[in-house]
Amino acid sequence: MNKGKLIRNTVLGSAVSAMALTAGLTAPVQAQIDEIIVTAQRRPENLQRVPISVTAVSGEKFDSMFLAGDDILALAARVPSLYAESSNGRVAPRFYIRGLGNTDFDLAASQPVSIIMDDVVLENVVLKSSPIFDIEQVEVLRGPQGTLFGRNTPAGIVKFTTRKPTHEFDAYGTVSYGTYGNTTLEGAVGGSLSEGVLAARGSFLYQKRDDYIDNTFTGQSDALGGFHELAGRIQLLWTPSDDLSVLLNAHGRSLEGTAAIFRANILTTGSNSINGNFDRDSVAFDGGINNPQEYDGYGGSANVSYEFGGVTLTSITAYETTDGFSRGDIDGGNPAGPGFIPFQSDTQDSIDDLDQFTQEIRLASQDTDGYSWQIGAYYFDSEFTITTNPFFVAPSTLTHENTAWAVFGQGTVDVTEQFRLTAGIRFTSDEKDLTVLASPFPIAPVSVSDEQVSWDLSATYFVNDDVSVYGRIASGFRGPTIQGRDVAFFGTPSTAKSETIISYEGGVKSELWEDRARINLAAYYWNMDDIQISAVGGAGNLIQLVNAQEAVGFGFEADAEFLISENFLMTFGLSYNDTEIQDPNLLIGVCGSGQCTPLDPTSTIPTVPFPTTVAAVDGNPLPNAPEVIVNVTARYGMPVGPDHEMFFFTDWSYQGDTNVFLYDSIEYKTDGQFEGGLKLGYRRNDGAYELAFYARNITDEVNLKGGIDFNNNTGFVNEPRVVGFTFTARR
Repeated sequence: MNKGKLIRNTVLGSAVSAMALTAGLTAPVQAQIDEIIVTAQRRPENLQRVPISVTAVSGEKFDSMFLAGDDILALAARVPSLYAESSNGRVAPRFYIRGLGNTDFDLAASQPVSIIMDDVVLENVVLKSSPIFDIEQVEVLRGPQGTLFGRNTPAGIVKFTTRKPTHEFDAYGTVSYGTYGNTTLEGAVGGSLSEGVLAARGSFLYQKRDDYIDNTFTGQSDALGGFHELAGRIQLLWTPSDDLSVLLNAHGRSLEGTAAIFRANILTTGSNSINGNFDRDSVAFDGGINNPQEYDGYGGSANVSYEFGGVTLTSITAYETTDGFSRGDIDGGNPAGPGFIPFQSDTQDSIDDLDQFTQEIRLASQDTDGYSWQIGAYYFDSEFTITTNPFFVAPSTLTHENTAWAVFGQGTVDVTEQFRLTAGIRFTSDEKDLTVLASPFPIAPVSVSDEQVSWDLSATYFVNDDVSVYGRIASGFRGPTIQGRDVAFFGTPSTAKSETIISYEGGVKSELWEDRARINLAAYYWNMDDIQISAVGGAGNLIQLVNAQEAVGFGFEADAEFLISENFLMTFGLSYNDTEIQDPNLLIGVCGSGQCTPLDPTSTIPTVPFPTTVAAVDGNPLPNAPEVIVNVTARYGMPVGPDHEMFFFTDWSYQGDTNVFLYDSIEYKTDGQFEGGLKLGYRRNDGAYELAFYARNITDEVNLKGGIDFNNNTGFVNEPRVVGFTFTARR
C-alpha cells in the first residue's frame, strides 16, 4: 500500500479519535505511517536504510503545491535546504541545495543541482522546467551524488518519478478553477492492453491563467501575467517474460504566455522593503512588447531491464529536444517613472534546435543477503543554438556543444548484521565547445575539457529495527563551463574550470512511538575548491564566469512526520545553511545604477567606457542561499458516516536571511519571507472523488525573489494569492 492510500484509509478513519483529540484527550492510535521507498542509490530501498540526506514528497502534500497552476518553482523552501527561483518566467529555473547553486540567467547556464525525470537527466535549464504532472514522488537528494549520477551534481539532485503503467485499470481527472482564471485540467488513464504482457498509461496537463496586469504606459488593460501550457505523456510497458521488461515513454509540452515581470524601482535606496512603486496589477513597460514567452519541446526514452544469472542489465536511452524564446522589458519601466531609469533595456533570448541524447547501461546484482553491487557506463551529447537580441545592435548567435562519458561502480556489504559499508567511484570525461555564428565582431571558437574522478564512502549502523546512524564522505564536481551571452553586448566569452567538492555528512534516522513518527536528522560540512561564480549584473548587465578560490558551508536538516491521531497528521522540515566565499582577491561589480547600498569594501577600477565600482566579497554568503528554511504541513479529518470525511490541510514555508547577489547590500537582502496554503474539502475515503476549496499564498505576501541591478532597483516577486475550487474523480 502506498503512503497516500495509507493516510486516506487510516488517518481519517475513527470518529472516536477525532472527538478525543478535539477534547484535548489522548486517544488510542492504531494506525502507523507507511514506509517510504526511494531510489537514491539507483535501486528501490527504504528511506530509513539509505545513508544519504533525502526528503521524499508525494500525495496530497505534493499535489497541493500545484493547485494554482504553479510550475516546478513551487518546490522552493518546501523541502529542507532546497531553494529555487527564476528570472525567465516558467522556464529556466535555478535550483540551490545547501546553498550551492548558480545565478546565471543565460539559457546555456550550468548548474550544480541536477534535475532528473524518470532516470533521465534534464541538463539544459529549459529542460529543467518540464511540466509537473502525474507524479508518483519527488526525491531531493542533498550533497554530492557524483558516483551514481555523475558530474554537475555537487549540490544534489531533484529526482522525479512519474506514475507508471500497470495491469490494473486506473484513471483520474482533476479540474481546478480560481482567481485570475487559473484553470488546471489534469488526468490519466492506464491499464492492461494484453493481460500480463502489455500495459499503457496516458496522462495530460492543461494549465491557464488570464492576463491580469495592466500596462499603464501603453494603456493596455490585462496585457501581461497570463499563460497557457499543454503537456502530455504516453507510456507503454511490455513484459513478454518474467525476465524482460521494456518501458517506452513519449512526452511533449507547449507553453505560451508572459515571461518574467520585472518591476522598476520597487526597492528604495537604503531599504529592502517593497515600496509604493509596486502594484501587483500594473506595470509601465515601454519595451518588451509585454514580455512574451513561447516554448515547445518533446522527448522520449526506452528503459529496458533484463534479468539473467542473478544480475539485472538495465539500458536507458533518451532523447530531448526543445526550442523557444522569451522577451522582456529588462529595466522594468520607462523614463517617465516610477523612479529614475537612465537608459532602456529590451532583450530577447531564444534557444533553437536543442538536442540532447543520453545512454546509460547498468549491470546490478539482484537481491542478495549481505552484499550488492552495480557497475555501469554513461554517455551524454547535447547541442543547441542561442540567439540574443538587444535590439540596439544586430543579434548574436552561438552554438554550444557538450559531450561527456563516464564509467562507474558501487558496492555495499553488510560487515555484520548491524553494520553496513557502501563505496563507489566514477570516472568522467567532459568537453564543451562554443562557436560564435554571428556577433558584432569576430570571435574565435572556445573549448574547455576536463577529466575527474568522483567517489563516496558511507557507513551505517542499525541500532535496532527503528533507529540507524550513518556517516558519509563524498566528492563531486561541476564540469568546466563556457559563458557566451556577453558577446551580444560587445563582450567576449568567459570560461570557468571544474569546481570540486568534498562533503562530510552524518545523520540519524528513526521511526518512533510504534511507527507513528518518523524523525530524520543530518548534519554536514562541505568544502568546494575553484567554485564557479557567475558575476551577474553591474553597470553593463553582464555575466562573467570566474573561479573563486574556495567556498565552505555547514548546517543541518531535520525531517519529521507525526501521526498524532488517526485523524491528525503533521510534517515538519527545518534546515540551517551557513555558506561563505573564501577568496580575498575576488572583486565583483556592484549595482551600476548607484541606487543600491553595498556593505562590502568597495573600490574603483578603470574599465571602458567608464570606471567600474567593485566589491570585495570575501566572507560573504553565497547568493540565494537561505540561512534558515522551515516548512510545516498539517492535515485533520472529520469522518462523515462510514465512507466519507471532511478535511483540513494547510502547508507553510519560511525563508530566512538570503542574499540576492554575490555582493552584500541593504536593498538586495531578504529576510522573514513566508507563504501559506490551505485546502478544505469533502471526499470519499477510497478516493473515488474529492471536492475542495483551496488558497495559495493565502495571506497575499509580496516576496522579493530576485533583482536586476544595472540601471535601477528592479525586482521581481512571487506569485499572487489565488483562491478557487478543485474537483478530483478516481477509478
